[in-house]
Amino acid sequence: GFFTVPRLLVRLVDNSSLQGAQALLFSRTFFMTASSTAERPSLRSQRLNQITNEPHTKLDALVKAHAPFETQANFARFVVAQYLFQSELVALYNDAELNQVIPDLAARCRAEAAKLDLADLDTETPAPVAGAVNNPSKAEALGWLFVSEGSKLGAAFLIKRAVGLGLSETFGARHLGEPAGGRAEGWKSFTRTLDGLAFSAEEEAAVEKGAIDAFVRFTVLLEQAYASAPELA
Repeated sequence: GFFTVPRLLVRLVDNSSLQGAQALLFSRTFFMTASSTAERPSLRSQRLNQITNEPHTKLDALVKAHAPFETQANFARFVVAQYLFQSELVALYNDAELNQVIPDLAARCRAEAAKLDLADLDTETPAPVAGAVNNPSKAEALGWLFVSEGSKLGAAFLIKRAVGLGLSETFGARHLGEPAGGRAEGWKSFTRTLDGLAFSAEEEAAVEKGAIDAFVRFTVLLEQAYASAPELA
């Protein structure tokens, strides 16, 4: 948990640490697990988890390959990706209509926290990357937000890895910090609302498109963040 922003969505395996092996930016352990059968799950949140399994798995592998918890410099590039992703979602988190559906939505955004983390890590705030989500339908926007909010669950493991780099919820890893009210309750509240909305067939397709597109987009931003890393002396 994106991200992770960023379900940052990667299984970050540390052979010496069980927690490391469990760390998922978008933790499938915490996500409502889809039915083990081929049947389509009844809950929308479970269906979204099911249909995003493939891009989630690919993102997991990519995050692991970049070893964000190996050094502070590696972690800083991870935060760049998190910031880029979260900054692209600011308009969604602040959308008036969506805030009527999810009253605390605006307060859930982590773009500012990620920006402060970049400053802590002596890393410049990156310029926007072309291709950001732009004026999606409300249903599609909720698909994007599903991915962003889900990434907060795996962040419970990631913050522990960040502590090993000398970082914390108040320095360098703010965006991985515990949300007000707790991670589990925040996620349950979001999915309860999402699952309870009455959608048309068109809206169901839109929310699914948003969730898949969010994983694809974070993958793009992660690659961009590491490709643009300054050369180490």
